[in-house]
Amino acid sequence: MGGICTALAVIFMFGASFVPGIELTLFLISSLFTAIMVIEAGVAGGLSVFAAASLLGLILVPNKLALIPYIFCFGYYAVLKFYIEKIKSGVLQILVKVIYAAALMCIGFLLFQSVLASSVHTPDWPVAGLIFAGIVMMILYDYVMTFLINWYIRRFKGSPENLKLID
Repeated sequence: MGGICTALAVIFMFGASFVPGIELTLFLISSLFTAIMVIEAGVAGGLSVFAAASLLGLILVPNKLALIPYIFCFGYYAVLKFYIEKIKSGVLQILVKVIYAAALMCIGFLLFQSVLASSVHTPDWPVAGLIFAGIVMMILYDYVMTFLINWYIRRFKGSPENLKLID
């Protein structure tokens, strides 16, 4: 199952590098395969799919820059989510996810400025607004990821009579 999940993750990463406008959706789908492996084989299985998909993506996907969101944000998020959701308090879970998203946005923004800011013109938007928008998007991503994980569990981990291909 790990090989299939890895292959599917790479296929969706490949698509994200070519199809404009739906990159984040394709990265969400590609990260779902890490979550499936966490469900099926534990954290080690999820991390192995993330590592293998990242390495294969770097080898097979022509646009290496397009893999940055998967490697540094989406790919391992299922493992991080697994540990964060072990926290009993729902409010504390959300707080940890918001802190993670804010840290990720700050680091990404600083790296972007230091590496690309001299060659790329960026809008004069307030940095705090961009970070806030990133946090909102990360919370939305987490919500959709939770929905898809719950769908997978209901559909494939339920009793055999619940495993219908068409409702």
